[in-house]
Amino acid sequence: MVREWQDRAAQKAEKFNRLQQQVEQISVTESSRDGAIRVTVASTGMLQDLQLADNANNRPMPRLGAEIMRLVQQAQAKIPDQMQEAVEGTVGLADSAAQHVLDQARKHFPEPPPEEEPPRGTRPNEIRPADEDDYQPPQRRQSPGRRRPDDFDDDSGNGSFLR
Repeated sequence: MVREWQDRAAQKAEKFNRLQQQVEQISVTESSRDGAIRVTVASTGMLQDLQLADNANNRPMPRLGAEIMRLVQQAQAKIPDQMQEAVEGTVGLADSAAQHVLDQARKHFPEPPPEEEPPRGTRPNEIRPADEDDYQPPQRRQSPGRRRPDDFDDDSGNGSFLR
């Protein structure tokens, strides 16, 4: 009986060892629609690779940063599914310890928020029409006008300042 228990424990340990190896090899890559941005994250969710094509610099920097973060989140959200495949192929989904690992992965890597359409006027080469509230009439510069000679402060007398 003890021998049987030891054998089952050894088999389970071997399965978890294989599971660990498979999970460590998981990586997910996501790319932007135009292929200008490509991110790869490891099973830990850490960014492993970031590649920016030359046309990535056509974006305003805040938008570029937001796209990179969105792609990282999309890649991270796929980690639990890949971990589940590894669990199914090694330990099995019935194992409570494996279920705990999967639950933690889902907790740490939730689905990203839906992709938002960038605000108008932030796309490259886009002209944003002026809103009524944006209009400001041109300011007229007022010339100082001509001053008469007796308007000047005259603390040096009636002569030149070059004396």
